Amino acid sequence: MLNLIVIVILSYLVGSIPSSIIVSKMVRGIDIREHGSGNAGGSNVFRVLGWKYGILVIFLDALKGALVVVLVARLYLGSFPFPNATPFDDFTLVQIIAGISAVLGHIWTVFADFKGGKGIATALGFLVTIITVDMLLALAVFGIVVLISKYISLGSLSAAVSIPLIMIIRENVFGVDITGYHTILPFTVFLAFLVMYTHRANISRLLHGDENRISLSKKNK
Repeated sequence: MLNLIVIVILSYLVGSIPSSIIVSKMVRGIDIREHGSGNAGGSNVFRVLGWKYGILVIFLDALKGALVVVLVARLYLGSFPFPNATPFDDFTLVQIIAGISAVLGHIWTVFADFKGGKGIATALGFLVTIITVDMLLALAVFGIVVLISKYISLGSLSAAVSIPLIMIIRENVFGVDITGYHTILPFTVFLAFLVMYTHRANISRLLHGDENRISLSKKNK
């Protein structure tokens, strides 16, 4: 039990690393939370510092999710402290717990007054190691929506909602046997609602036509 608690804490701390704040201070000497939408995430960096730094932050945030699954979870030793009713082996379940902890750390970062980003990129990095094909398809949805609408928030919302839908279609329509389908699906539904919650201000702006569009031609200052 103690070993699992250590993994949860370490994963939370890795997820808490405020990539957007670090990059914005290094590049322009500003706190990204005081500019644009005020959110400490890649999409706001995209708007304020330009697409190059926006992509960098999104990559770093996704890397946090992947690292806790690939590296931190490997600190797990011994048997799982609770009955494991999932189709996953104990280690894979620990990886999922580590990934969730990293996402929570990103949203409520201990290094920035518990005011972080919205968890999209970190969740992407974590889930792509578990359900790779589904996440790559969801990433394609994100890219297409952003390319057409120029709204990163709409792309993020669309991608989050598409994950459980893609899983359902692949499993039930195309007959693909997705490992741990019945365990991961409820989590992806929960993730979709979490994303909608963290994007509630964006949803309001989208509905009122006040959301800021991004421009790939924007020059970094």
